[in-house]
Amino acid sequence: MVSIARKNLFEDIPRFLVAQAGIMFAVSLVTIQTGIFNGVIRSTSLLVDNSRADIWVSSKRMVHLELTESILFDHVVRSRKVNGVSRAEALMTGVSRWQVPKGQLTVVKLWGFDPQGQLFVPGAVQKGSVSALQKPYTILVDRSDLRSLRMKKLGDQGEIGSLPANLVGIAQDTQSVLSSAFLFASLKTVNAYNNSRVSSRVDCKLVSGEFKCTNVYERAKDSQDTNSSSVPEPQPISLNTPVSFILIKAKPGQDLQKLKQDLEAASPDTRAYTREELSQKIRDYWQKRTGIGFILGLGAVVGMIVGVAIVGQILYSSVSDHIKEFGTLKAMGASNRVIYGVIVEQSLWMAVIGYVPGMLLCWGLGNWTLATQGIVILITPLTAVGVFGVTVLMCVGSALFAIQKVSHVDPAIVFKA
Repeated sequence: MVSIARKNLFEDIPRFLVAQAGIMFAVSLVTIQTGIFNGVIRSTSLLVDNSRADIWVSSKRMVHLELTESILFDHVVRSRKVNGVSRAEALMTGVSRWQVPKGQLTVVKLWGFDPQGQLFVPGAVQKGSVSALQKPYTILVDRSDLRSLRMKKLGDQGEIGSLPANLVGIAQDTQSVLSSAFLFASLKTVNAYNNSRVSSRVDCKLVSGEFKCTNVYERAKDSQDTNSSSVPEPQPISLNTPVSFILIKAKPGQDLQKLKQDLEAASPDTRAYTREELSQKIRDYWQKRTGIGFILGLGAVVGMIVGVAIVGQILYSSVSDHIKEFGTLKAMGASNRVIYGVIVEQSLWMAVIGYVPGMLLCWGLGNWTLATQGIVILITPLTAVGVFGVTVLMCVGSALFAIQKVSHVDPAIVFKA
């Protein structure tokens, strides 16, 4: 009966191509929506996953990586004295506005860390180096953010608040899709950016008989600084400097759960998480407390509905066109099970032939979006297997409509004119 299924499938090539296009569309939509969802959720915890810290310490009121209250640098010093701690480093965050010559203002997310540290990893550095961040007012950015920041190469400069920002490094695989552009710098530099101020005045000129006014931004002057053109050196980090997280490296053989309790006891109003726990907490927030999962899941469901509708219509039409042939099989003594097997096998061929090019299309699209937009369409082996299973169920489910048609065929139809 294999030859009958193939003959029915390839007899009408235009109809076959339309069916395969529908399956490809459904496979691509389900895969892309699932891949984008996986990629987006993965991007929200990249900085945690890539770190070398065993434990992250934060405020008790931390919601996710970018929404937390500050703790004092004094807690970092306390953590270093806890038994079982091999190393403790601070991580500082901030939000500021970025401005480039003749460019629009945009919001950026600041990440301050120790360039000579070992626990925080700002992605895979492609150009420049992390050690170059030891110089004041130098930054490292993700390559996917270069266009939005109006930067092209090392040495380009912009302004954060009222202070300069010189590009000395370009990395990849750091940016969260759901956040503003990430900028990485030293603790002292980010602290200076967080405390910088910008004043503005309106500059009006008479041009062609009309007044044209523009906002002119000026650096706020320190009361003790008489040289307006100089840029003040970043202030050193003190015990009262606010930071966002403490990254902990445990000594070999330490019980992380007990070390977490000791760290929380040493620093009141803090909460300690293992790297895996914090990563899961961040992903759970974006999956369960936002509408991202629902929206992307809805797109996948729509793709499945479209695929079922197209495949079901094609199979139903194919059975209708060959209704006399199926009647002949029944007249010759073929059981319903055999006839149903022909239709199901035809649907399975459609599933396989539509799945392979659809998955290849998604793979190529994923590489393109990563290279040009910095957006990851994460297609894991589990995702690929799951989508194949969905495709098979979709096509076999569509075959049920055609089976309903052939199940009521009267063998006597063969002898009718």
